[in-house]
Amino acid sequence: VQLVESGGGLVQPGGSLRLSCAASGFTFSWYAMSWVRQGPGKGRELVATITSGGGTNYADSVKGRFTISRDNAKTTVYLQMNSLKSEDTAVYYCKAETSTGYWGQGTQVTVSS
Repeated sequence: VQLVESGGGLVQPGGSLRLSCAASGFTFSWYAMSWVRQGPGKGRELVATITSGGGTNYADSVKGRFTISRDNAKTTVYLQMNSLKSEDTAVYYCKAETSTGYWGQGTQVTVSS
């Protein structure tokens, strides 16, 4: 199983980024996928989840600003992040919600002027 995140970087407050997570090694369409973040000095926070059927859930802190989506044909899950704030600074991880729970290596998002 491989989960490879990309799309992180440095962005100014109010800006946008789109994260991608390319998955392989398991039947992607069968499983829910999540984005989890860990900010500096903080614990891990579940940001968003998308089910195999396309249903979504978001942390209150990102509702209305972030959108999770998936492309089963490309075995990729996305996180569109708009109106970014300094408190969104974190390493963002992609997670496959299988019984084992596979994780990517993470991508750094820094929101700063």
